[in-house]
Parts: sequence; C-alpha cells; structure tokens
Amino acid sequence: MSLSHLYRDGEGHMDDDDDERENFEITDWDLQNEFNPNRQRHWQTKEEATYGVWAERDSDEERPSFGGKRARDYSAPVNFISAGLKKGAAEEAELEDSDDEEKPAPQEDFPKDFGPKKLKTGGNFKPSQKGFAGGTKSFMDFGSWERHTKGIGQKLLQKMGYVPGRGLGKNAQGIINPIEAKQRKGKGAVGAYGSERTTQSLQDFPVVDSEEEAEEEFQKELSQWRKDPSGSKKKPKYSYKTVEELKAKGRISKKLTAPQKELAQVKVIDMTGREQKVYYSYSQISHKHNMPDDGLPLQSQLPPLPGKEAKVPGFALPELEHNLQLLIDLTEQEIIQNDRQLQYERDMVVNLSHELEKMSEVLDHEERVISNLSKVLEMVEECERRMQPSCSDPLTLDECARVFETLQDKYYEEYRMSDRMDLAVAIVYPLMKDYFKEWDPLKDCAYGTEIVSKWKSLLENDQLLSHGGQDLSADAFHRLIWEVWMPFVRNIVTQWQPRNCDPMVDFLDSWVHIIPVWILDNILDQLIFPKLQKEVDSWNPLTDTVPIHSWIHPWLPLMRTRLEPLYSPIRSKLSSALQKWHPSDSSAKLILQPWKDVFTPGSWEAFMVKNIVPKLGMCLGELVINPHQQHMDAFYWVIDWEGMISVSSLVGLLEKHFFPKWLQVLCSWLSNSPNYEEITKWYLGWKSMFSDQVLAHPSVKDKFNEALDIMNRAVSSNVGAYMQPGARENIAYLTHTERRKDFQYEAMQERREAENMAQRGIGAAASSVPMNFKDLIETKAEEHNIVFMPVIGKRHEGKQLYTFGRIVIYIDRGVVFVQGEKTWVPTSLQSLIDMAK
Repeated sequence: MSLSHLYRDGEGHMDDDDDERENFEITDWDLQNEFNPNRQRHWQTKEEATYGVWAERDSDEERPSFGGKRARDYSAPVNFISAGLKKGAAEEAELEDSDDEEKPAPQEDFPKDFGPKKLKTGGNFKPSQKGFAGGTKSFMDFGSWERHTKGIGQKLLQKMGYVPGRGLGKNAQGIINPIEAKQRKGKGAVGAYGSERTTQSLQDFPVVDSEEEAEEEFQKELSQWRKDPSGSKKKPKYSYKTVEELKAKGRISKKLTAPQKELAQVKVIDMTGREQKVYYSYSQISHKHNMPDDGLPLQSQLPPLPGKEAKVPGFALPELEHNLQLLIDLTEQEIIQNDRQLQYERDMVVNLSHELEKMSEVLDHEERVISNLSKVLEMVEECERRMQPSCSDPLTLDECARVFETLQDKYYEEYRMSDRMDLAVAIVYPLMKDYFKEWDPLKDCAYGTEIVSKWKSLLENDQLLSHGGQDLSADAFHRLIWEVWMPFVRNIVTQWQPRNCDPMVDFLDSWVHIIPVWILDNILDQLIFPKLQKEVDSWNPLTDTVPIHSWIHPWLPLMRTRLEPLYSPIRSKLSSALQKWHPSDSSAKLILQPWKDVFTPGSWEAFMVKNIVPKLGMCLGELVINPHQQHMDAFYWVIDWEGMISVSSLVGLLEKHFFPKWLQVLCSWLSNSPNYEEITKWYLGWKSMFSDQVLAHPSVKDKFNEALDIMNRAVSSNVGAYMQPGARENIAYLTHTERRKDFQYEAMQERREAENMAQRGIGAAASSVPMNFKDLIETKAEEHNIVFMPVIGKRHEGKQLYTFGRIVIYIDRGVVFVQGEKTWVPTSLQSLIDMAK
C-alpha cells in the first residue's frame, strides 16, 4: 500500500489530483487573521444574500489552502493526514536540505512498531493529537498572547478562583503546563511511528494501555499467511472423540439412518480423493472423513507439477492404517451398541415399573371387589334363610326393600353387575304375592302404590326399554308387575260394570305413573275397550235414563283416540232417536251438547245438518209475525240452538224462513199510516233478539239495512199526506245510528284481526300477500302508480269512500262500486285500472 497520497508539497498544499481532500493545517495566514483585531472583515454582498453558498466569490476573498473549486463528496469517510507542527520560514529553509533523507522509506525499513499497526481512521483519534500548541512553555508564559488582546480570559479565570501557577479545578488537580506536542519522525499517517504520547501526558493522564497486547495479536494474525521463517515441519493434528459424542452420534444415526432397501444397496463411486473408492451404501460415506487426513502436507495431496517429481511420503503403511481404522470403527460401533442396549434396558425398567403400579392398582381393585361380593353374598344368604317356612323370623316386604336399598347404595357396581332378575324372582315375588293377596282394586285403588314405587326404583332397568313383551326377560320390575300385579287386575275387570266407570278410572289414574306403559296399553286395549264396546252396542237412548256421555267421557283422558270406533254407533243411535223429536223438547240439547267437542267438527256439522236443522226450519216456518200480538216461543226454540249449530246454518234458516215474512209485515204496516215510533221500537226489539255474531253476518246485516231503506222510502214518499210530527227525523236518526254502529263494529273486528295476526307472528312474506279485497286494490294501485286513499269524512250507506286516481269508489263485500252520473255502478278491478289511467 503506497502512502504517497498522504504527502504534500513544500507549501503545505495538496497535489492537483487530490483536490477532493482539504488541508486542516494551521498556517501563518490563520494565525495572523485570528490574532489581528483590526483585520479586514468580509461584508456580505447582495449576490451572496440572494444565492447563499451558490454565490460567486473572488478568489482573493477565499481562504487559502482549501483546495480547488470542484464539488466534494461529503459522504466519503474522513481521511487523515499526518499531524505536526507548522514550521516557520527559517526552519523550513533549514529542512529543505534534508528532504531527501526524510523521503518515505520502503515498508521493510519502517520501525517494528509500524508494521502491525492498523491505521486509525474514522474519527478515533484523540483530542490531544488534534489541537495546536506552540511548543513546550512554562506556566509563566501562560496566556502571554493576551498582550495582543484586552485580557478578558485571564480576568474571567481569576474571578472564578484561578490562582496563577496552580492547576484548574476544585482541588487544583488540573495540569499547569500546556499540552505538549510531539514531533513525528516522518510524514506518515497518525500512529504510523508508534505512540505519540509525551512524558508529560503519561504523568498527567496515566492509563492502562493495551497496545502491546493488540500489537501481539496483530503480529499473530499478520503472520498466519506468511511462510514459517523457521522452516520447521507442520505438526500433525489429531482428532479426538469422547464417549458422549459417540453416543450422541449413535442416537442421531438411529433416528436418521433408517434407509429403505433400495437406498441401502446402492453402489457409490467416490472420486473426490487421491484414488477411486467404491461404497455399497450411502451410510458408508458418513464414515469417510471421521479421521482428518492432516498427516500429509498440502503439497502431497496435489498432483505433481510438470517437470518435478512427486514427493513420496517417508512413512506410508496403508495396511496398518486400514487395520487401525477398522479397530477404531469397531470400537465406536461397540460403544454405540452398548449405549443403545443400556438405553433399552432403562426404558424397560421404566415400563416394568409402570406395569407394576398398574397391576398393583388392579390387584387392590380386585381385592375390594371380592370383599364387596362376599358381603353381598352374606346378605343374600341371610334373606334366603329367612324365606324358609320353618324360620322363626320371616322376612317381610319392607325389610327386603331395605336390603335391596343397602345393596344399591353401598354396593352399586356389584348390584348392577349381578342378575337382579333371578334375585327378585327368588325373594321379592313370593313376598309381593302375599302382600296383594287380599287386595280389591275398586275399593282401595291406592293400596300398594308406595311400596311398588319403591320397588320400581330398585328393580327397573336404567336403559330405555321398548314397550313390548321382550321386556319381561330384561327387566325385573316389568316381570313383577306382569306376573304378580296383573292377575289381580284381570280378575277385577271381568267383574266390573262399564256404566260404573268412576272406580275403575280412579284406580288406573292412581297407577298410571307406576306401571309400565305397555302394561297400561294392554289393560286399556284388551280389557277396558271390549267392555265399553259391548255396553255401547246394548245402549238405547230412548229407554236408558243414564246419558251415555256420563260413562264414556271419563275415559277420554286415558283412552283418547281409542274411543273413536265407538263414536259412529253412538251417532247412529242418536240420529234414529231424533226422528220424532220436536224443537220444543229441550232434552235433545242436553244429550247432544257434551258431544260437540268430542266429535270432529266435520262429523258434528253433518250430524246437525241432517237431524237438527230441518226441525228448526220447520219450527220457523210455523212462526207467525204479528206486531200487535206476537208469540215468541217458536223463535226462542230456534235461537236456543245458536251455539250448537254453525252461524252459517242459522243464518240460512233466518233468510229462508224468517226475514221474508218479517219484511212483508213491515211493508204492510208502513202502508197503513203507522205510528213510526212503534215501528222504531218494533225494529229495535227484533234486532236485539239476535247475538252480535249473527248480526255481524253480512246477510243479516243486509236484511236489517233493507228494513231501514224501506222505512226511509216510506217517510220520503208521503210528502203531501199527513205525516206524524218528527217521524222523518226519527227514521233518519235511526238509520244514521244503526249505520254508525255497524261501522264501529267493523272497525273493532278489523282491529281484532290485526292484533291476532300480530300475535301469530306473520312474517314479511305472509304480510305481503293481500288478505282482503281492499289490500288487493292497494297492491294493484302501487303496481300501476295510482293514488289510492280514503276520502276523510265521506261515506255512502256506511261504506268508506276512496279515491282511485280521479275516480271515487267504495267497496262492499268484495265488489268495487264506481260513482256514475246518477247511481253507483259495480265494475271489475281491471276496468277500474283502465278508467284511472
């Protein structure tokens, strides 16, 4: 590495080709400019104020010795040049003759300290090597330059307690003499000639310096690539393996070296060494470089150069080396194998210890089981001993239940595993038969329910059982009920009379939650229903004084749909009994009313239409309407059946047999100069005879509106004749009142329907479907962009008027009426849309 670029010419300037590097030396111009208070100052020009650092300046105003004007690369690292003292002109003249002797010497001629030193760059130089000093002077000359200034520095120091001739600081520990400068021998870089510290700096600032250690380390690293000057042979290096390394290698190879058969028998030719080698598995390659081949020098492993003979090693015994290597490999394999065997034995010890713990736990469990089984066996043997006829202390059913409870509480596992069926058959069944020996179910229906419920919890199987006969072989309680309890029930049912149903119903209600479901079904289907069916066949509604519903309906909660086969013969017998019936006989209603909610709605309506409605129609046909002397018996007979027959059937009877005669009497009465007050009372009296449900029917409402229209026409037609005072106003008021009531009732019904729909939770999809004709018209109006809205305060015959576009309409029973020239005309929905457009 050449150091010529660090040298300067005699005037202290850089070479021309190094204009990027600036000169940091202190020149005479710097000293004169700094210590001259009357120096010429540079005033900023207008151009400099405008362009700043880019303004053009004269070369005379530039500071000398700061290189050329070309752009500098400030991102490059700082390069240092040799620091030293700027000699005066006289000294420089004396040194010109010796320049030749101080030219840079070759690297071999440098002092020993220079060779290994690394050049200090990057700002790591010390501040003591950076400042300027005028040479070594005594403290008497300290601050002598103040004779050229006003001496403010010395005055400030004295005010802060400085005593001339002593050091700075609180304890005067500072140095007295100025920092001395040491002249460098040549013109090399900083640190090229060794340490530059002076004797004074070592005394004032003693530090532990590790430069000698760094020097030795640097020399060591520097000499690694050089040829050994001593010429001694390189010592061979040996590789040692510990037992732990071999064990670790064996564990890794055990996990990784499990090659497949086709990979384990592959011929591999190795030509990476001095001679060709053949391997017969990939695993052999891993042992190739176990011993480093460092015995031979590097030159012996390379092919000989042309013209030179290859050096033959002085000691080469390949057979001995092979045998030694083979012994080493065998020893390694033996160590690895022994380690694996040791690990296997340790694992085996751990496994056997776990097995021993498990077997000890199993042994303890078996001992507990044996002990519990012994105790259970003792209890069972004690029960069998007390079951013997010759025993002085016989076993009772309650004591047996306590024994089973003990087995279930203390020895639950053994109790579940044991065969409860055989144990219950042998011990419980005889005791249960003896307990129910004198039992009469119809007299004491709740007898034995508590004890049987207790045995149900003890004997019934926990798993879900199907309701069939196969349960007898799987559940002890089911078998107990079937073989012990069921015979008493069969015996009592054969003696039971169906018309006396209350004791049997109470008996089954008491046992319904105790006995199995399939046994209850067997009782109802095989024992109760045949008795009821036989009794219904022998029943005669004309001669029997006991109503049939009194001994059939109590079975509805238990039998429910099982009784449906009995309904058809009952309806048939009732129909035959009603052939000669007259509505004046109210006993028919008392017999039929309990069956209204039992029969299906369809069958009940068909029965009413066939047997009751014709009789009521005949009765209304015989009714005579006479305002002066009215007999209401026949009308009451018909209206009394309102809850029994449907509203539509009743309205049909009124339209056919009542309203024609009633309207005819009204017309004849109005034609003979009547008293309109009496007519009003007569109208209101007949209307009060009907319920709100009947009056809300459109047909009945139309008939009463027709009567109002007839009265209005009668009042309007007698303009010139004599008219009762206030009759016209009374009739008009009556009409208005009745129409308002109808409107209020309709509004209330619509509100109720809306509330019911909200409670049912009808979704948005369902709400989008039109529920009535008005909603349909509104939907069509939205589709065709037509305004459809009610007319506030406008009605026609009690009907709300609407505007459909520019057309006025009203809706009556699903028909749209459009206002014409003189009257209202019905029209279709499509025609209404066409007219609105």
